[in-house]
Amino acid sequence: MKTVQLRRYQIVEGEFEAFVEWFETRMPAVRRATGFEVEFAYGRPEANEFVWAVSVPGDRAEFERVEAAYLVSPERAGAFEGIPERIAAKEISFVEDVSIA
Repeated sequence: MKTVQLRRYQIVEGEFEAFVEWFETRMPAVRRATGFEVEFAYGRPEANEFVWAVSVPGDRAEFERVEAAYLVSPERAGAFEGIPERIAAKEISFVEDVSIA
């Protein structure tokens, strides 16, 4: 069992490429170092939209425990240090696998 969180971002106009570059070079490694797995990341540059999913083995309580530790981690602080806010809006929710066989 794993818990998956879907994260949908509206990126600030003109910042899409810089955001993607920052994300690619920092976030997967930082999330993995703190107990997460990045499931996927997709972008729609023409709409300034970035969608990705992150997961943790276990239930939602375990996800929330890992996330709480991540939020105060030095790895996260380092990844965001000196980076301007590039997310204009975000929608974050837990999702379930409904794959069709």
